[in-house]
Amino acid sequence: MARKKIREYDSKRLLKQHLKRLANIDLQIRSAQVTQSTDFAELANEQPWLSSTRLVVKPDMLFGKRGKSGLVALNLDLAKVVEFVKARLGTEVKTIFLPTSKPMTLETCAPLIATLPLEVRGKIGDFIMGVFSFFQDESICTGEWEPYPLDMRGELDDTAAFKNFNKWGNIEFPLPFGRVLSPTESFIHSLDESASLKFTVLNPKGRIWTMVAGGGASVIYADTVGDLGYASELGNYAEYSGAPNEEEVLQYARVVIDCATANPDGRKRALLIGGGIANFTDVGATFNGIIRALREKEAKLKAARMHIYVRRGGPNYQLVWQGCVLLERNSSTPRGLRP
Repeated sequence: MARKKIREYDSKRLLKQHLKRLANIDLQIRSAQVTQSTDFAELANEQPWLSSTRLVVKPDMLFGKRGKSGLVALNLDLAKVVEFVKARLGTEVKTIFLPTSKPMTLETCAPLIATLPLEVRGKIGDFIMGVFSFFQDESICTGEWEPYPLDMRGELDDTAAFKNFNKWGNIEFPLPFGRVLSPTESFIHSLDESASLKFTVLNPKGRIWTMVAGGGASVIYADTVGDLGYASELGNYAEYSGAPNEEEVLQYARVVIDCATANPDGRKRALLIGGGIANFTDVGATFNGIIRALREKEAKLKAARMHIYVRRGGPNYQLVWQGCVLLERNSSTPRGLRP
């Protein structure tokens, strides 16, 4: 299962749409999604209710406790929403965890008021500690109510997209908050649309790099490197599956090798190319792309003192070993290519 977080906007959209279809429950909820490219005037024209309704606004960053971070505003008109969004879009969020089982002290409150002007710190600190005590002591619920999803955090299994795309609509799987793809990761992400190709740089200066077939095998390889005490040297997490063709594997392998051989420093490095024993995937065909990339990048591999280790079985596995043996035999200075 490949669980991926989705926007709160999409969670509510799916809930409203399919609760009506499955249970004939009509949620009285309306929402609009705003991004850095949103034109608010155009958005108001498309959804007039925004200009005639009091609104709630909160950035969607795939984690909770946004209210405690000053990221939720209530009962605003559209002009105030625009002001709120523009003041926070692209800014860094800091979180401070406080023990709820103990009273707040001046010491625990200090990080919350450290950036305030000195003349107001005492008064604001007293207020924060008072409010904290109030929420520890009180629980309030009054009036009649109807179910209304004020907040949602959703995940979908993206492997089910092939049968649910009509239900989900134009769903987005955003990156976790604070995660920015490097150019190489972005390139692999674009390839991932046709086959399953994953690549994440963990440590650009790492000396152990992986290129593993299959999600389970890729996790085992990474875990084993860590279990052996070399987690700090693991350069990446990588996984390819979904029967990519030779050209896709070639492009994928080029990226992995370029990152693994960058900035040689004279120390030995290792590239682990492996996977489980395939049942149906033609491993000989996929390895043609890997071997082509190794031939292209031979000079870089030598300069980085790269030792290459291969473990792969399945249909036409003999071609893998033949290719590895020929590659090592034709290299003027073999660098530990071991099937």
